[in-house]
Amino acid sequence: MKAAVALLLLATLCAAVKQRRQQSEWDYRVDAEKLSLKGCANLTTVLDNWKFAIMTQVKDLLLHDHHTVLPDYGRIQPLSEALGDLFKEFNTLKERLGELTTKFNGIEGFVDDMRAGRGSSPPRQERHPQPKGPTIRKRVVVQRLKKPVKKTEA
Repeated sequence: MKAAVALLLLATLCAAVKQRRQQSEWDYRVDAEKLSLKGCANLTTVLDNWKFAIMTQVKDLLLHDHHTVLPDYGRIQPLSEALGDLFKEFNTLKERLGELTTKFNGIEGFVDDMRAGRGSSPPRQERHPQPKGPTIRKRVVVQRLKKPVKKTEA
């Protein structure tokens, strides 16, 4: 009799463990069929409304009471003005550089021609052939003369 009761207890225990294991596994298909799609749509609408309300409050806070959220926000305006001044100065320098470039275009071409040996001097006249015989060369000598400085006596 003790053996039969023990065997019955063991069978009951095995059935209970099997039933508990089946309950722990969740069958989402059964629950999905029971789910109301109308409730999901309502939840989505509620979340969208919350998002809109939160974003509106944050925007109003940033526009009208920004010092509570961003204490350094007040520094942005002076930095923006300084950046605007730098931008204006840069544009002025850029315009000035354009003016100087147009002024020096002619000079640059002249210098390039001189370096290449194509000077823009007037065309040379044709030389008459030199008579055969000794050639005479003319030289010009330039000397610098120092003028005497007058001394004034006091």
